[in-house]
Amino acid sequence: MKLTEMKELLERHKIQLTKSLGQNFLHDSNLLEKIAAAGELTPGEQVLEIGPGLGPLTGRLVEMGADILAVEIDARLVEILRERFSAVENLELRCGDGMRLVKEREDWSDWKLVANLPFSVASALLVEAALKPGCFKKMVVTLQWEVVNRIAASAGTPDYGLLTLLLQLRYKVLQRFKIRSGSFFPPPEVDSGVITLERREEELLPLELHPLFVRIVKQGFSQRRKMMKKLLKTQWPAERLEEAFRRLALPDGIRAEKVTLKQFAILTELLHDSQTEKPR
Repeated sequence: MKLTEMKELLERHKIQLTKSLGQNFLHDSNLLEKIAAAGELTPGEQVLEIGPGLGPLTGRLVEMGADILAVEIDARLVEILRERFSAVENLELRCGDGMRLVKEREDWSDWKLVANLPFSVASALLVEAALKPGCFKKMVVTLQWEVVNRIAASAGTPDYGLLTLLLQLRYKVLQRFKIRSGSFFPPPEVDSGVITLERREEELLPLELHPLFVRIVKQGFSQRRKMMKKLLKTQWPAERLEEAFRRLALPDGIRAEKVTLKQFAILTELLHDSQTEKPR
């Protein structure tokens, strides 16, 4: 879908785009092809697209033969999508809240998520998806470039933090690339990018320990400039922490931003003892 076609459609249907819904539509055909290709879709595969807008990415996804569920919150755009894709059999269109759908469905393990996500909900939606026991097997998403870098960050870098760990616990970062603002209509005020995340073949932690991992990481980053051990002492006994830090060879004064994903995972295992944890 070319930019001129987008403008004509919106004008014909007398639609004014809503900034609060993050309605910035990607119209660069090369980038759309690149995003669709990153999904590595196969015929009959189940794919969720959140925020299809006018359907530029949707058109490429259905051409790949996968079964697409596209969820659009703006009823005006759903009308256009139904008109555009009326003859397409491998597409189900729903008018609704993509975040709510991700929350309500427990098992997405056989699905892929391929979407140009609305920036306002993107981070929260990805965390919600990643922390489900049955998380997506692959996610290819367009986000703010700042968020892309936070997800892909390594320990000790400025972008490393809570979002990094909550997503990398379940996913490996395969690729990322930047998108110039002029590739969208209307152009967003911030830089954008695409990141491809693939679910790990083996979990770093048993699923039953994931809530404890989240609790430790959130507490560790609750005051970023403070020593992690001091922050964790509000939740766990000092002697338990001393032993865990000793076994991990972590300095007493280390901050959470210097602790690797693997170290956080091991720390979770070492602190997994309900009898010695203090109540919240």
